[in-house]
Amino acid sequence: METPTPSRLKFARKAAGLTQQQLGMALGMEPNTASARMNQYEKGKHAPDFLTMKRIAKELDVPVAYFYCEEDDLAELICAWGKADQHDKAKLLNSMKTSKISLGLIKE
Repeated sequence: METPTPSRLKFARKAAGLTQQQLGMALGMEPNTASARMNQYEKGKHAPDFLTMKRIAKELDVPVAYFYCEEDDLAELICAWGKADQHDKAKLLNSMKTSKISLGLIKE
């Protein structure tokens, strides 16, 4: 199975309204190589290391887990979770703990 990272990276970058060059430069890449390097990441020719993905995630305002999640629905939940405030996160966790969703995986 292919990694979801390249397509998720491209989608998140476009959603942020950035070009490949703009994102690369925001990450500290040289202007003349930023676009090509980001293109290689988005095409899956090269994969950024985890620390680079953390920097990309921060720049694009998405949780780093979003880039590695195989399921689209779960990726969407991860993004929503990342944007939720602590109150909403606590409510959601409490709701899951009291429903059949928890499956015993969430610590009480």
